[in-house]
Amino acid sequence: MSAASPKQVVQRFNLEVIQNGQRASFEELMDPAFVNWSAPPGVPRGGEGLWKTFDQVLRPALSDLTVTIHEQVCEGEKVTTRKTVSGTHTGTLMDIEPTNKPVAIEVIDIVTVRNGRYVEHWGLNTLAAAVAQLRTA
Repeated sequence: MSAASPKQVVQRFNLEVIQNGQRASFEELMDPAFVNWSAPPGVPRGGEGLWKTFDQVLRPALSDLTVTIHEQVCEGEKVTTRKTVSGTHTGTLMDIEPTNKPVAIEVIDIVTVRNGRYVEHWGLNTLAAAVAQLRTA
């Protein structure tokens, strides 16, 4: 059995961890020295900060959460992914009560994968724009 490519690791993380909320997969795919260089102020840059974003912010707020990968580019250990994280706003999201409206967050991220595990992350997303739309709903 051959080792997974960096792209396959990122695909697995998006499906199993972000979309399906599988803590065991998170533990398996996250390097203990992981750094999230794009963590918002006040959020720890380690793996637990990233897990809490999915587990305590996005997943409770968005039912039927889905990750759609549109494209990926891999160069060595770095994987760039353009994706959409979407769902229905059925739980509180950043102090906004449920609206039952669809939410789509566009994301571009760069992940360094070493030995089959996430080591570093950089990313840009449209969460703030999605939240602003919900506030006017």
